[in-house]
Amino acid sequence: MEKTSTKDKILYAALDLISERGYDGVGVDLLAEKAGLKGPSLYRHYKGKEKIFESLINMVEKRYEEGFRNTSETCPQSLDELINNAMKSVRFTIEDDVIHKTRRILAMEQFRSKRLAEMTSKYHLENLQHVYAGFFDEMMRKGLLIEDDPEYMALEFVAPVSLMIHICDRQPERKAEMVEKIKNHFEHFVKIYGKERE
Repeated sequence: MEKTSTKDKILYAALDLISERGYDGVGVDLLAEKAGLKGPSLYRHYKGKEKIFESLINMVEKRYEEGFRNTSETCPQSLDELINNAMKSVRFTIEDDVIHKTRRILAMEQFRSKRLAEMTSKYHLENLQHVYAGFFDEMMRKGLLIEDDPEYMALEFVAPVSLMIHICDRQPERKAEMVEKIKNHFEHFVKIYGKERE
């Protein structure tokens, strides 16, 4: 098992605390304590809370990109593959604890930071809409989907999912219900826009 570095311990402590209390509700001494350090020794690793937060956001952006890499780089070759890949992305988004805590942070802090506001829009909708618009354009050319505007189709495909994922975050007891609704949403999308499955 890989040993966690002190810098990473600090980042995960920041993730836990800021997702619970918000950025302003977490001081350096509390961060150090949560990471198992004395307050002043934290400064050997980071110059202050803002640098810790910046490093945390960089770490999370990398994790998002790695988590979606397999399902966002190659266009699905069938309607079933479209649904299966989309559900893999949904499960990653819902089940990955770092991503879940990050969504909480983004929900709280997006109005404090321009970067976090942009990140919220990027990861909750814009990136996915862009990826799926490209997929849908290619899938139309291959005869898998009926002809329509791929940008609007992508918006219709991803926006309800973002809403249901946020319901999971606010009401974890509804997770299974929301996952089922998301799958049904994808199935409905394919029923409306897909050509006959083989």
